[in-house]
Amino acid sequence: MARSKAKREEGLWETVKTVFWALVIAAVFRTLFFQPFWIPSGSMKDTLLIGDFLFVNKMAYGYSQHSCPFSLCPISGRILGSEPERGDVVVFRHPTAGVDFIKRVIGLPGDAIQMRGGVLFLNGQEAVQTPAGLFVEPKAPQGPQRNMPRCHNDPVPEGGACEKQRFTEQLPGGGSHDVLNIVDNWLADDTPVFTVPAGQYFFMGDNRDNSEDSRFPAITGGLGMVPAEYLIGRADRIMFSSAGASLLYFWTWRGDRFFRAVN
Repeated sequence: MARSKAKREEGLWETVKTVFWALVIAAVFRTLFFQPFWIPSGSMKDTLLIGDFLFVNKMAYGYSQHSCPFSLCPISGRILGSEPERGDVVVFRHPTAGVDFIKRVIGLPGDAIQMRGGVLFLNGQEAVQTPAGLFVEPKAPQGPQRNMPRCHNDPVPEGGACEKQRFTEQLPGGGSHDVLNIVDNWLADDTPVFTVPAGQYFFMGDNRDNSEDSRFPAITGGLGMVPAEYLIGRADRIMFSSAGASLLYFWTWRGDRFFRAVN
């Protein structure tokens, strides 16, 4: 009996140790390589929807003081990794607000960026927009903040079809992605020329009329340019997505967004 009890206790202890080390490995893996991120706003529709859950690849651009684990973090700059590419969807720390944002890289160091009539011009070259139908969603509260979407066809009653114009934008020398238009002649549809300084990046949301991004200077409460040391990582793939107020409401999960690539 004593020997049998000792074996049971030994087996229980081995199980506890196995679980403990599994949790340690998982925590280290998460800290070093990936960071979970839940989309809280509609600034990146229709590429990313409120309630999308994804993991950020922290190794994509190497480590900075805002993404590097433990004491490995540099005081400034980055270690390891490659440079972001135009068109990447990136999570970064807002330089002044101190919260994590997710936007698309539009301007690299040295680029000249301007919006003219809602159309992007990169180094004087137009990013051609091709009509891609309508993005339609219910006019209903979204996510835990219960934000109501804005519509191109407003006024729309709650529960009605909220429409936004959709275009496929071709970045000069880069890839293509969808962008949305809510309001013609919006306040940031026409801008001065922004020249991106060395070591910084210009970000924009795909939902162009509903995005606080680099078109708005930090001095006025906007984003402004983002220094490289504030980059956390690249968003590569959506793991799953919830259309409800909580990720735990599995009955609201969107079946068509499991393991969907972020383009």
